[in-house]
Amino acid sequence: MRLLLTSAGIKNASVHDALVDLLGKPIANSSALCIPTAMYGHPHVGPGAEAWRFISGRQPLTPMCELGWKSVGVLELTALPSIDEERWVPLVRETDVLLVGGGDALYLCHWMRESGLADLLPSLRETVWVGLSAGSMVMTPRIGHRFVGWKPPAGGEDSALGVVDFSIFPHLDGQDMPENTMAGAERWAAGIPGPAYAIDDDTAIKVTDGTVEVISEGHWRLFPS
Repeated sequence: MRLLLTSAGIKNASVHDALVDLLGKPIANSSALCIPTAMYGHPHVGPGAEAWRFISGRQPLTPMCELGWKSVGVLELTALPSIDEERWVPLVRETDVLLVGGGDALYLCHWMRESGLADLLPSLRETVWVGLSAGSMVMTPRIGHRFVGWKPPAGGEDSALGVVDFSIFPHLDGQDMPENTMAGAERWAAGIPGPAYAIDDDTAIKVTDGTVEVISEGHWRLFPS
């Protein structure tokens, strides 16, 4: 699987070009499935209007679904355990890109495991995963206690999927997020047992075959392990 881990979606031309490079073809020729699940676990996001805005491509501050895809469908992870895999697994395999919205990273992680999507990921070698905030953080080994909100019934503290070997602090110096300063990121990184990136909303992390590249028109910082 190829990854584009963003703080706030496809915010600028550099991140847009990185997405097209990962797809290997124009966005207009690519099919997408959007995953709004993380929103439901976050008290300030969803369910409700924000989930609808994400799905319908009406979030200009965090563009994902409104990029001009050939087609856009919805993959709701909380529904998948109640239907046969034959109903949704072929759909995922045939889709070019998964657009994974923000919200609560641990809630998303829980439902990726419960739905079976997490187990499917290693086989999706040609699929592009585009994460937005929590949709990016879920692929990391740890999100840090700073970002723990919803707590999974099985415990696990702040552990996520560990698809990549680094953690992410999103929305660095974000508007209306006075606590998301570089000093705050430094304190967060001190509790992370491994490399970690702090990225602003104009930055993304591109991962292809294990190679990590930071794409940015803003500012970011790597905290080595």
